[in-house]
Amino acid sequence: MAKMYYEKDCDLNQLNGKKIAIVGYGSQGHAHALNLRDSGCDVIIGLRKGGKSWPVAEKDGFQVYTVAEATKLADIIMILINDEAQADMYNKDIAPNLTAGKAIAFAHGFNIRYQLIKPPADVDVFMAAPKGPGHTVRSQYVAGKGVPCLIAVEQNATGKAYDIGLAYIAGIGGARAGVMETTFSDETETDLFGEQAVLCGGVVELMKLGFETLVEAGYEPENAYFECIHEMKLIIDLINKGGVAMMNYSISDTAEYGEYVSGSRVLPYEQTKANMKAVLNDIQDGTFAGKWIAENKNGRTFFNSKRGILAKHQMETVGAELRKNMLWGDDSDPDTASN
Repeated sequence: MAKMYYEKDCDLNQLNGKKIAIVGYGSQGHAHALNLRDSGCDVIIGLRKGGKSWPVAEKDGFQVYTVAEATKLADIIMILINDEAQADMYNKDIAPNLTAGKAIAFAHGFNIRYQLIKPPADVDVFMAAPKGPGHTVRSQYVAGKGVPCLIAVEQNATGKAYDIGLAYIAGIGGARAGVMETTFSDETETDLFGEQAVLCGGVVELMKLGFETLVEAGYEPENAYFECIHEMKLIIDLINKGGVAMMNYSISDTAEYGEYVSGSRVLPYEQTKANMKAVLNDIQDGTFAGKWIAENKNGRTFFNSKRGILAKHQMETVGAELRKNMLWGDDSDPDTASN
């Protein structure tokens, strides 16, 4: 059983007198910064000069600096920009300004796991990884709750890296839900696999194929959307709260019987497992990381093409029109997506 920590195990006082620089002010960045400030921490923001997030962070009341300036000022530097941009930014703006005893932190282990970033031996390196989108990290904190987090320490130069990491997670609200100890490698590999095989790649492909099958059979696209996409959240909320058993308790016996007789027809066990193992192998041996790094260096041609095709898919266009006509139609704020 993995080691777990909760609020009683975390001492926010470990952050007293320490200045925390949040590098990036996107989904995770704004959530970490706002939550930490609301927890009484001293937070500054490090951004690219002239970037679109600069005025947003200033409007939210933060002191904003360039990444190099923020690194010089801060004791803890949390990097929350996109994985693919971290290494170049680190080498240019952070590494030259790191001094012994500081801590550098991540919310995902990608750049440490694949050695794209190699911090000096005299700084702490820890991970504080919420298991949910940044907007959920913020909305759950505001609601008095929290998103479960992972903690990992790659380097413990000061001997205080775990204490600082746990305090940081408490500051963003994660200790309210629970903190699980892991490693940078395990977090990176399981996170990438979950995203690709199940949460994003698997689920989106499953919903899309289900939608297409019903529409091609002559059913109204709106019905197909409700059955294959809209209700996904309702099912996942039940599983999230009480496992598959709670979902099966809440659905009809007819639906549960269909689960048993048709699930493996849609996803044949041996073939699906073999495909998943191939995805995992690519993650473990660095093949996926290499492809993603190359994709960014080559102008993201494949990535942008796929994004454009998805945006035009009938599943997306029908869904957009349907949501406009629902009671929640005016709510486009991702901060409320899990409420």
